[in-house]
Amino acid sequence: MRKFAILLACLVLLPVASLTAGDITDAQIAAIVVTANQVDVDAGVFMASKTSNAEVKSFAELMVTDHNAVNRAASELVKKLGVTPQDNPTAQSLKAGGEGNIAALKALDGATLDQAYVDHEIVYHQQVIEALDKILIPGATNEELKGLLVKVRPAFVAHLEHAKALQAALGHS
Repeated sequence: MRKFAILLACLVLLPVASLTAGDITDAQIAAIVVTANQVDVDAGVFMASKTSNAEVKSFAELMVTDHNAVNRAASELVKKLGVTPQDNPTAQSLKAGGEGNIAALKALDGATLDQAYVDHEIVYHQQVIEALDKILIPGATNEELKGLLVKVRPAFVAHLEHAKALQAALGHS
């Protein structure tokens, strides 16, 4: 199951890997950011309601809180800038991948569910950080949008480290 979660996470951001910073617009970046955060919110809501592990539940609730906050900040910024997020293949892939992840998690329970969720969170956050560094931040032309991306990056790094620590606590690596 762990390999499935890792494979699914790798497929989720595959379209980002084919993009370059020069290929993307601020409106597309806005859609990607909102979608990427919503995917993690949705998974966190699901896990918070399903897990019986207090540490996993706390982590899932943190994902919901933090990623909702990023989406609020992004939504306020795009409204201020008059930018309408533009749907694109990467945002669509993220949404489909998030739905696929939740469908896969629904088939699991107990420690296997917890492990699959945490494993996915690690790969997902690694890929989001890579996309931020290589495509989204360098591709943003609006300085306020770029600033928001730079500002939220440390939270994604903290989430990754938290997920790795949780994975170790669960006895998986």
